Amino acid sequence: MIRTGLSTIALAMALAGPAQAQQAAAPTAAQADAFVKRATAELNQFALDDARIQWVYATYINDDTAALVAKSQAEGTEMSVRFALEAAKFARVSGLSPDTQRQLDILRNGITSPAPTRAGAAAALSKLQTDMQTVYGTGKGTLKGEPINGSDIEAAMGTSRDPAELKEMWTSWHDNVGAPQRSDYQRSVGLLNEGSRELGFKDTGTMWRSNYDMAPDEFARLTDKMWAEVKPLYQALHTFVRWKLNEKYGDAVQPATGPIRSDLLGNMWAQEWGNIYDIVAPQGAGDLGYDLTDLLKAQGYDALKMVRTGEAFYSSLGFAPLPESFWKRSQFVKPADREVQCHASAWNLDNVDDLRIKMCIKVNGDDFKVIQHELGHNYYQRAYNKLPLLYRTGANDGFHEAIGDFAALSITPDYLVKVGLLDESKVPGEDKDVGLLLREAMDKVAFLPFGLLIDKWRWGVFSGGIPATGYQGAWDALRLQYQGIKPPVARDETRFDPGAKYHIPANVPYTRYFLARLLQFQFYKAACDQAGWTGPLHRCSFYDNAEVGKKLNAMLEMGASKPWPDALEAFTGSREMSGAALVEYFAPLKAWLDEQNKGKPTGW
Repeated sequence: MIRTGLSTIALAMALAGPAQAQQAAAPTAAQADAFVKRATAELNQFALDDARIQWVYATYINDDTAALVAKSQAEGTEMSVRFALEAAKFARVSGLSPDTQRQLDILRNGITSPAPTRAGAAAALSKLQTDMQTVYGTGKGTLKGEPINGSDIEAAMGTSRDPAELKEMWTSWHDNVGAPQRSDYQRSVGLLNEGSRELGFKDTGTMWRSNYDMAPDEFARLTDKMWAEVKPLYQALHTFVRWKLNEKYGDAVQPATGPIRSDLLGNMWAQEWGNIYDIVAPQGAGDLGYDLTDLLKAQGYDALKMVRTGEAFYSSLGFAPLPESFWKRSQFVKPADREVQCHASAWNLDNVDDLRIKMCIKVNGDDFKVIQHELGHNYYQRAYNKLPLLYRTGANDGFHEAIGDFAALSITPDYLVKVGLLDESKVPGEDKDVGLLLREAMDKVAFLPFGLLIDKWRWGVFSGGIPATGYQGAWDALRLQYQGIKPPVARDETRFDPGAKYHIPANVPYTRYFLARLLQFQFYKAACDQAGWTGPLHRCSFYDNAEVGKKLNAMLEMGASKPWPDALEAFTGSREMSGAALVEYFAPLKAWLDEQNKGKPTGW
């Protein structure tokens, strides 16, 4: 996840133009230029103070920091709305330069949390959102009847194989963290939609979708098209995993047909399934010859060494080292003396070079890759830091999420040998390829429908297609439709399971993660082609290839200065986001899964 000095307001930008800037006469192109210049200067002044408040709250949660962040968010929201309204006045001015037009569009379309302009509305919205985030950040579930915090319960969901424990953790987390947010979320939706309509949008979902250099409905159709490309692969994986879970737990816990019980998949939200690879590992090919977590622990890795290794990957591509302030100001481990947000995120507080990550790092293979992901945000942030302020973000939000993930795809056995984590004699042979690909698919492919349905649900909530009386039912229905899963216990409309996922109380759009899961494979294939790789795509590592780094940096430096197809073309040669590269990457696995699944029921 990315956080910047502009993060409160649209994860991008916000501030107010003074009342006297509102022109009675028809606005001119010169006035538009002046407005953008003034807006940028005011934004820069507001954003740094706001980012510092956000950082302190995220790394030191208490009543005082919550009050500070709520106040700052309210100020930013009020400014963002007034600013967007002023930008909209220049929409039909003739003679605008392409640069000015693009920056005006960013200002109007880039708001994540638009509040109504009526007195007190921004403060009310900010308090609701802060209260929900506090419930999430301080929330606890139970394990064997004892309280357990968010980061620990997430880890325990990946290691326990006791269905009763898994059900307890899943249920307690969703009931204790999600349900208390329901009424606040309903009120926040009303305020968000009211603010969006003031800006000329039908609802907040339409506003979010307008930020992709295409019509909102066209973008929704694009996501459906990409899902259709990868759905057969997901269904094959689902069939295989269900069969293996049935073998382990029996019909009473996991039936051989129908949906999968969500708490059995090794993750609180069933969004990634890699933690249960031991259950589904194919005979013969399942033992990969190494476990990344074991390798890290055997080599004496701690949180800092894991981050240093991540930095070294980017350095090998020609990127300059991270600034010394990064090492002094980041949160790498969970402090013992206070509540913090453990959800991993990357920050650039001054939108120049005050780069940081916020994590509660555990020495394991998952966090080794998460670090690579978060650092990808940081290097992207620094690459575009010389652009005009409004362009200092990703070509679209999916790009930002994809950069680190595509670099993490290069954490292959050969890479682990090069950095001294794996002995060359332990590199898995081609007979282990199915196992390698299955382990990767358990995270990358399993995530795809979840990455899509989060905002499918929210778009429905914002549009009114999902009424407040049907929040839980619609959530369960979408999870069944797209993921083929069901909760371990019955749910009703006193519950609010969406709130048990960080991005709902934090109001962070989620489609970016679906896009990123596909874009990362497009980026990866392009990098491997540039590196001259001729072997199986999943074995490629572009570590230590300065030419790939040079071309990658050229794309990163573009920030949001051009429509995303321009940025995509600069690195991959294509102007279309597609699932084709992901399908190619996993093609050997798909053939194997189809063979394993013969005669078994598919679907749910």
